[in-house]
Amino acid sequence: MLRLAALVVLVMAAFAANSLLTRAAVGAGAVTALGFAGLRLAAGAAVLWLICVLRGQRPRQGARMTLLGAGSLTVYMLGFSLAYRSLDAGLGALILFGVVQITMFAWGALRGQAPVPWQWGGAGLAFSGLAYVLWPAGGLQVPLTGAALMAAAGAGWGVYSLAGRQAADPLAATAANFLWSAVLVLPLVLLADGLAGMTAYGALMAALSGAVTSGLGYALWYRVLPQLDASLAATVQLSVPVIALLAGALLLQEPLGARLMLGTLMVLAGIFIVIRAAQR
Repeated sequence: MLRLAALVVLVMAAFAANSLLTRAAVGAGAVTALGFAGLRLAAGAAVLWLICVLRGQRPRQGARMTLLGAGSLTVYMLGFSLAYRSLDAGLGALILFGVVQITMFAWGALRGQAPVPWQWGGAGLAFSGLAYVLWPAGGLQVPLTGAALMAAAGAGWGVYSLAGRQAADPLAATAANFLWSAVLVLPLVLLADGLAGMTAYGALMAALSGAVTSGLGYALWYRVLPQLDASLAATVQLSVPVIALLAGALLLQEPLGARLMLGTLMVLAGIFIVIRAAQR
């Protein structure tokens, strides 16, 4: 049990680290946002392909699911990297996580999974928390362009997560999605000269984000998922924005004001209520 808990903590730290690595590289101008996204995808695709080979698998899935999976992953990768030109790591993780949950909640409602009153209340609280953080007031001024790009990334990741539920082999499907997403993004990076001005530090951060915290992080997550029930798997991910906020303040000297903390608690509490209501 302790080993499982340690693995879950490691995965959540890896997810939060993606925000820190992207902000540290893109925000500092060590690599362009497009360059970071392209290198991250290429490194992640290489690691996931290697894992598949070692397990005797092939990175593949059906054409329709590949189109949906690779397309939504591309939207996530591009929006995520572009948003961190102006957003702090913790704030970006909060917007991303909140929009992911809103996207999945809305999809369930559209599919006829009628939310119970507690779920509506939790969703409203989470949305109010996001609105509270994003509303310009006091010392916290959120860049609207960055917030919109991260919201697009959250919608992309939400769609990607929904599509992943249908995957017969999640690891092989993820490897295929990374490969095809890299095929889509890398030509765009070259056309836009996205590697211009890239430093060794920027390349290292992108490679770490792709190969370690994305590629190996996703592979490890798929390893522990069968040992967790659905509600617990969803609940533990509430820790990701909190880890990103605290790590961003400690490692990147990002401001951690009362307004941001209160909005974060509102979002996490709302999501927790939705998950608990669904479990009951």
